[in-house]
Amino acid sequence: MIMGYDRYVAICHPLHYNMLMSTHDCARLVSWCWAGGSVVGLMVTLIVFHLSFCGSNEIHHFVCHVFSLLKLACGKETASVTMVVILVCVTALLGCLFLIFLFYVFIVAAILRIPSTEGRHKTFSTCVSHLTIVVVHYGFASIIYLKLKGPHSMDNNTLMTTIYTVFTPFLSPIIFSLRNKELKNAIKRNLHRTFCPLSF
Repeated sequence: MIMGYDRYVAICHPLHYNMLMSTHDCARLVSWCWAGGSVVGLMVTLIVFHLSFCGSNEIHHFVCHVFSLLKLACGKETASVTMVVILVCVTALLGCLFLIFLFYVFIVAAILRIPSTEGRHKTFSTCVSHLTIVVVHYGFASIIYLKLKGPHSMDNNTLMTTIYTVFTPFLSPIIFSLRNKELKNAIKRNLHRTFCPLSF
């Protein structure tokens, strides 16, 4: 979400960028995002702690994912608690996605006002890295939280959760680094040296 705001300020308000994205403001934005995520996590944890658990104590997941934990709960309130947890998670997911979408609506509107094709392409290319991460992360998160449950949903959820909790953070620095020309040239040189050693 902060990267979406960063791109929005850089493209729609370039003359105010240094003022709006100062170190102090960036730290404040990160703090608010961290606090928001912590509050959502704390809410879900407190809701789940009020459940009764019976039967098997094996979680069919390699992390303590909330939906795997809810499957072990029993009692009358389990269905309503599950709905509250889903509502909290989906609200957080869609709330952030809506803000990112809104930033990009303004960004696209600003890009379309640029007269030259080269200028539009260059400006939009600064957003591609962030959009790639957003699509990967929110795509897998949406599949987990918004899909209908089927017979193989537990195995699929484990795989999808792995991808969006491990793979996306792993990919982020790589995707954002590929915009760096020096890094791209170093990768090309190493690949060329590896696959065409005789040409050196």
